[in-house]
Amino acid sequence: MPLITLFSAPKPFTNPHIAMIQRNAIKSWTLFPDVEVILLGEEDGLAQAAKELGVSHIPHVERNANGIPLISSMFQLARENSHSDLLCIVNTDMLLMSDFVQAAKQVKSQKSNFVLLSQRWDLDVTQPIEFTEGWQNRLRSTVHGQGQLHRPAGSDFFLFPKSCYTEVPNFAIGRAGWDNWMIYKACQEKLPVIDCTPSVMIVHQNHDYSHLPGGKSHHEHPDTNENIRIAGGQAAIRYTILDSTHQLVGGKLARPKMSYLRFMR
Repeated sequence: MPLITLFSAPKPFTNPHIAMIQRNAIKSWTLFPDVEVILLGEEDGLAQAAKELGVSHIPHVERNANGIPLISSMFQLARENSHSDLLCIVNTDMLLMSDFVQAAKQVKSQKSNFVLLSQRWDLDVTQPIEFTEGWQNRLRSTVHGQGQLHRPAGSDFFLFPKSCYTEVPNFAIGRAGWDNWMIYKACQEKLPVIDCTPSVMIVHQNHDYSHLPGGKSHHEHPDTNENIRIAGGQAAIRYTILDSTHQLVGGKLARPKMSYLRFMR
């Protein structure tokens, strides 16, 4: 039985760069024996990509009036089709490495309920990644030389036990606000919110917003306004990684050290 079920709703595979980085990301997820992958949606090229990469594909996801997949439906389908105790929603432009699986194991051994998240490293990726021996070391070296640690706002994955997040509002995926709500909800239910940034390198492959209407950032679309509304307004979406209750450092959970940014919050 796998340890983690990764689930995601990819963008269409019609834009060559988006298609390339999505294939890079999904391939990286498949390289670890403790992980299963479920891709959700009916976007162009998705069924073929799922088949080629050897992962599960569930096409029928509920959508909002604008045709955007709903996170509530994604969570339900992942929960119903998972073979693992841990679920992880993750964006399909994120490269994962073995430290991600190790972090999940370490946290699971110390907490029964939790949500795991981290800051990401941003990197320009213009070619398919060669997943040959030593690829993780090569990627780490490239990130340290050319990448940049993203500020602690916005989260690209949430890993949690199946018993958590059983009720999720009808957020639109790919729009802002829902990730803040995930942290807010955990804090409201007094779940440990664990930042694994000190222990894990999660790599975001940079891209433009040509896949969105008008080529505008996801912050500038009506679906984001609706996400904020059903999240509970600005009070709920103010939550970020800076509101984490723990950090994973050296395999152990510790209280975050006070920083200027945390103090200002």
